[in-house]
Amino acid sequence: MRILVTGGAGFLGSHLCERLLKDGHEVTCLDNLFTGEKSNIAPLLSHPGFEFMRHDIVDPFKLEVDRIYNLACPASPIHYQYNPIKTVKTSVMGAINCLGLAKRVKARILQASTSEVYGDPDIHPQTEDYRGNVNPIGSRACYDEGKRCAETLFFDYHRENKVDIRVVRIFNTYGPRMHPEDGRVVSNFIVQALRGEDITIYGSGQQTRSFCYVDDLIEGIVRLMEQEETVGPVNLGNPDEFTILELAEKVLQLCESQSKITFGELPGDDPKQRQPDISLARKYLDWEPGCDLQSGLRKTIAYFKEKLKAS
Repeated sequence: MRILVTGGAGFLGSHLCERLLKDGHEVTCLDNLFTGEKSNIAPLLSHPGFEFMRHDIVDPFKLEVDRIYNLACPASPIHYQYNPIKTVKTSVMGAINCLGLAKRVKARILQASTSEVYGDPDIHPQTEDYRGNVNPIGSRACYDEGKRCAETLFFDYHRENKVDIRVVRIFNTYGPRMHPEDGRVVSNFIVQALRGEDITIYGSGQQTRSFCYVDDLIEGIVRLMEQEETVGPVNLGNPDEFTILELAEKVLQLCESQSKITFGELPGDDPKQRQPDISLARKYLDWEPGCDLQSGLRKTIAYFKEKLKAS
């Protein structure tokens, strides 16, 4: 098939492009390189089935494709809060442009949504029918509400125009090709540990997250796109829950680092708990993550060692 991946030069997008090429598809990667990096897709540029387009999803575009994976949007707080209005535009206008294309060419389209649609959740773990606890005027709202509005658009296009949609809600994912300066907790801790800097925990470190290795996530996304039983939304993530302090201690141990742990003030609207209920993914996709945190961290640390050495 001919497949469009928006945000295809980013962390998740580049892994998805690579997977789709291996599966024998033709892949067009569309990215404005705001947070994506050309180096992420450099090995793919010589592949005869791969094409790179530098383009901003906020501006209209035309292509002839069979599948669209919409992954375009900065996903780390540092990046999405850098220009919050642009973040909202990317989620909302980007979704409209992708859905308009899907409607015109009758392509199936998948929206990469996020666990952030649940906000700071009142229920634990989070199920897909939970409507969330989001602050619509907070510093994270540009991302949270942008993604919530994108989901609204997807389901309205599905109901009104019969567009063939899929919606995935992605929980914390990590692995090679994360940006060293993206401010996300796994990359932050690894980079600080490898540099011998203090590891900074915001708050008490007792807030929890669930960490899914990137290869597991990509497998789930592809399975969701290709099954016929549900349009979603479907949670994808690792149901194993860890405190941020436990993660920091594990990173220090695996990096064999002498870095010390320090504590700072918790940012506003930072969720206290984050854990996916993946019952629907098990039911419809026969999917659950296979890579444990220790194994995934080893691979990610090896990547960052090379990345930091090169820089």
